[in-house]
Amino acid sequence: MNATVSTANAILLVGHPNVGKSVLFHRLTGAYVNVSNYPGTTVEVTRASTRFDRQAMLLDTPGVLSLPSRSDDERATMRALLRENTRCLVQVGDAKNLRRTLTLTALLAELGVPMVLALNMHDEATARGVTVDIPALAEELGIPVLATVATGGEGVGELTSSLQHALPPQPLLRYDAEIESAIIATTVAISRLAPHPRLAARGLAILFLGGDAEVAVWLAEQAGESFAELAALRQQADARVTGKLPTLLARERTEAADTLATSAIQRAAKSSPLLSQRIGHYVVDPLWGVPILLGVLYLVYQFVGVFGATTLVGLLEEDLFEGILNPAFTHFVNSTVNVPWISELLVGQYGLWTMGMTYALALILPIVTTFFLAFGVLEDSGYLPRLTVIANRLFALIGLNGRAVLPMVLGLGCVTMATLTTRILHSPRERMITIFLLALAIPCSAQLGVVLGMLGGVSFTALLIWALAMLGILLLAGFLAAKLIPGRRIPLVTELPPMRLPSLGNVLKKTGGRLKWYLIEVIPLFLLGTFIMYALDKTGALPAIIRAGEPLVSGWLGLPPEASAAFVMGFLRRDFGATGLFAMAHSLSPIQAVVGMITITLFIPCFASLMMMVKEQGAKTALAMVAVIVPFAFLIGGLFNLLLRAVW
Repeated sequence: MNATVSTANAILLVGHPNVGKSVLFHRLTGAYVNVSNYPGTTVEVTRASTRFDRQAMLLDTPGVLSLPSRSDDERATMRALLRENTRCLVQVGDAKNLRRTLTLTALLAELGVPMVLALNMHDEATARGVTVDIPALAEELGIPVLATVATGGEGVGELTSSLQHALPPQPLLRYDAEIESAIIATTVAISRLAPHPRLAARGLAILFLGGDAEVAVWLAEQAGESFAELAALRQQADARVTGKLPTLLARERTEAADTLATSAIQRAAKSSPLLSQRIGHYVVDPLWGVPILLGVLYLVYQFVGVFGATTLVGLLEEDLFEGILNPAFTHFVNSTVNVPWISELLVGQYGLWTMGMTYALALILPIVTTFFLAFGVLEDSGYLPRLTVIANRLFALIGLNGRAVLPMVLGLGCVTMATLTTRILHSPRERMITIFLLALAIPCSAQLGVVLGMLGGVSFTALLIWALAMLGILLLAGFLAAKLIPGRRIPLVTELPPMRLPSLGNVLKKTGGRLKWYLIEVIPLFLLGTFIMYALDKTGALPAIIRAGEPLVSGWLGLPPEASAAFVMGFLRRDFGATGLFAMAHSLSPIQAVVGMITITLFIPCFASLMMMVKEQGAKTALAMVAVIVPFAFLIGGLFNLLLRAVW
């Protein structure tokens, strides 16, 4: 049986998380991918034609903490190595951490593929007093080694020209006789039963013996029934060595990398910590970390909830739309359109312009713009991955480790994409719990902005109640899910990139990309939602829905009957439903505002998120989650209505 191999002439970017692969990808192709200063940004292989050779495809692979592969992102990288027609590899390494870089180099060398080593973030290494003897390292490895600063474009031209000189690295690994005999026997068997067209049999043998599932799948596809012979060799090797074979193989890589790194790096004898290093230490310090987090959240609230949702929304909604654009457009439609129902569809109570476009452009756009800017600054500074350390102890209560905070923080931008990034988590159990919590209690950027704007306008106390309610529900739901879903908690192992000043260009580029997504994806959905509301109103279905929902919405939640319409809109997008409540904020009491926002935040995830849940967990699991979330949202909303009316 032959496995499928891509026919593309591929150059693969490989390396650890957060070493600058995606920045180099952009430099070499002109294609932009989300570049963030935290691990886990890339969870699928991205490809584009190179600027220097239109016949070649450059692939940006997910960061790997180690090989053999264990997590989904590592497995994606291993699949690319196995199944792409690779011309050469470009290993992107962190010049500040040469030992870790060379640990991966040592294994890649065994695969026998021509490669180039780019030691990125060379400027940060120099600032920390770390100097790498690049010529000596290149001679030892037998491949081109270059210093690069991808964010500034330094060394990129030299990297491009060096690709034609890429060579398979010199082998670095020397095993003891027992392990070496097992590797030789497995290498011979792979060469006979399942030869790879590009990867050396010895490298595949080391990965296979180390327990790499993707390599095992490849070998099984190639060898067919003869795979049993390979499996038997692995069992024999496991039984013959003293200790766990994967651990022994990893230890040799670490020792080889230590030896080579020691000879290649020089560190300044006296170098005081940089300001960025001191800041990075303080933000994860047990004493200072939480106060700094609260300060950061308060600044985000001021920028998004006060400036974005109050000042900018006031300028756009009240002054521009309600004061100028809507009256002018209404006059134009009424004077030129002679069909009453079309006129009402455009500028009526549920008009495509007066409701759909006004909501999307005057209410939501300024809020998401300020949120995207704030979020971009936080992720580009390196602060977000430090939340994994701060949150680790708290997340232990819900059967997760602090790494799960990254998808949840990304969910504040877009729950749909955050659901995809749960692949950076290391077990199906962790992914299921995190996806459930994302769907339940994490508001996306548009919805969060509406919440900040509405409750911030009521009082800081109202916003604080909502935030504490979301945190409490998140922990309660996570605790119950962790008890019900079998499995164990995996300890935190994550990458902490350096703290640095955010790049204005990077922040603006990411903000622009996210706003483009908003305009392309969200505005059509707002218009569709508005049309549905118009159709329901004209057919009499909307008043019937409002009457039918009155015992639940008015009785249990204590909201005005017309708030039922917001929950109808919420079936399409939660932020559309939140915007419906925002639009009637003047008629809501503080308690009603808090209860409404708690309920709509917990309400059914948007349609795009639901589809991503189906993709990641299957239709049965996704629909089961929704079946739990919807009644749970109304239950919690009603309980808060009773509680707040009793004490507030």
